[in-house]
Amino acid sequence: MNPFRRTFVTCNVVGMTVKHRVSEYRRRMRARGLRPVQIWVPDVRSERFALEAERQAALVARADEQSDDQEFVEAVTSPWDEE
Repeated sequence: MNPFRRTFVTCNVVGMTVKHRVSEYRRRMRARGLRPVQIWVPDVRSERFALEAERQAALVARADEQSDDQEFVEAVTSPWDEE
């Protein structure tokens, strides 16, 4: 391995365009066995997200209250639990 191999540091970036720097960075990362992945995630700062989170939280809070449906499901499945 060459000890004088050119490495990427800020002092030798001066003549590089952004496109070239990004290309070199991606080349080095691929050489390390990595690949780029783009991930889309919900924008937690949006009003739409806040409203949906509030809606779902209310549903979870109401789920604690047992309904007749849940009692029916438990009554039907209890024989299976005993076997």
